[in-house]
Amino acid sequence: MKIFENIINHKLSNITADELLKYGEQFNINITKPQALKIADYLRGKQINIFNDRERTKVIKEIAKIAGPETAREVNRLFLQFTK
Repeated sequence: MKIFENIINHKLSNITADELLKYGEQFNINITKPQALKIADYLRGKQINIFNDRERTKVIKEIAKIAGPETAREVNRLFLQFTK
């Protein structure tokens, strides 16, 4: 299971705005191109473990500042699906 976690966390640290937009569409999360750019810039290069509740909460708070609380809630819902 650890390899699965590593793959997901690695993907997050290298995600692009276009990929975020694609995932947003795929998982019904409303996100604009400027929001996707800012979120991707924030995530790029960070070593975040979304399987750790504390780290995931910190990331979601930052996403809420960037894209708004509703988008952050949806992203958190998506993260929770990945972590189960």
